[in-house]
Amino acid sequence: MNEKILKAVKESREKSKKRNFSQTFDLVVSLKEFDLKKQENKFTDDVILPHGRGDEARVLVFSDNIKGDGFDVMTNSDLQNLSKNKRESKTLVKQTDFFLAEPKLMPVVGKILGAYVGPRGKIPKILAGDANTLVKNYKKSVRVRVKDSPVIQCLVGSEKMKDEEVAENIEAVMKFLETKLPKGKINIGKTHLKLTMGQPVRVEM
Repeated sequence: MNEKILKAVKESREKSKKRNFSQTFDLVVSLKEFDLKKQENKFTDDVILPHGRGDEARVLVFSDNIKGDGFDVMTNSDLQNLSKNKRESKTLVKQTDFFLAEPKLMPVVGKILGAYVGPRGKIPKILAGDANTLVKNYKKSVRVRVKDSPVIQCLVGSEKMKDEEVAENIEAVMKFLETKLPKGKINIGKTHLKLTMGQPVRVEM
């Protein structure tokens, strides 16, 4: 384990007052030598955290053939009903972390929810393979996104998790960035970690 990352996790706890809710650890990575004008440099990807998020992500599946076992499912009929209520559609997209959809329902989802999922980077992923396994993985995932500014911010755990678990989650995100960014480690600038209401702590890599 990277001891410098573990040190940053411990320091984040020390610099945050105890709150009456479970705070999340947020990782903030500033990018350098990174050209946002190049469209290919912008991306939205999902990373599975080895120890999960602390609280599971909310995953919704669009399907006419699957019955949810521990996850929510919306059918074509449900979508049609949703199309009559813009407020409910916006609320659904806001409160859901990840969407999965059967291929045949993708056009329907796009027509009804496209205006809401697109701007939030929540376009559904194709449901391919075992739904239960996919949902299980997405419940432990976070979205890593580069859109309008050369900064990446994502959740890496909660304060109810062990320091070592949060540190390993951070390592997983950093390893992903090293492979995803065009210049790898060179693109990774100053990195900070903070609890929701805490002070940012520099993560030395």
